[in-house]
Amino acid sequence: MTWSDMAPLLWEATGQTAQMVLWSTLFTVLFGLPLGVALVGADRDGLFPAPIARRILGLVVNVGRSLPFIVLMIAVIPVTRLITGTTIGTGAAAVPLTIGAVPFFARLVETALREVGRDVVQAAQAMGASRVTIVAKVLLPEALPGLIAALTVTVVTLISYSAMAGVIGGGGLGDLAVRYGYQRFETALMIVTVVVLVVLVQAVQSIGDAVSRRLTRR
Repeated sequence: MTWSDMAPLLWEATGQTAQMVLWSTLFTVLFGLPLGVALVGADRDGLFPAPIARRILGLVVNVGRSLPFIVLMIAVIPVTRLITGTTIGTGAAAVPLTIGAVPFFARLVETALREVGRDVVQAAQAMGASRVTIVAKVLLPEALPGLIAALTVTVVTLISYSAMAGVIGGGGLGDLAVRYGYQRFETALMIVTVVVLVVLVQAVQSIGDAVSRRLTRR
């Protein structure tokens, strides 16, 4: 297979991977950030103590993180079909990607928030700030460098997950590698696909690290 043959396939597959990762990142942050805040806030000494709820949330997150992604993709096929009406394509792949990434991101958010000094929160409480205000204007801004680092790790993980989604017809670079690199023995295309994935991961990691360092210096 020549480069002129590979280029259109790579371009289309890269676009599909980007679409999967972007949508799943959006929904992962939408659900994972509040979950991470809840894990911290529900501690015994948190902003809204609820030890039983904290244990339940922790269990749910741990179960979600313990499932291998390839197993999770298959297990949530009925949910994927219910939400998207299909089980193939980039839209369908975003469902298991999000379900798999939310618990992972939530734990990273929890870690980042715990690094915020307790004295900062206590000072805000002493000034009469509400719990919502403390979360929105103290906890999240103070933990922003750590949250950016957590998001970076999550996006890198989603890129690797999206490659696995190709195994069940999710499209993207993983699907291209399976259909052409594996099934048709197009070794050159397989190598180029791997290179593209590595470049994507390196780009995301470099941008995330740069933003996190910039915020840390402020």
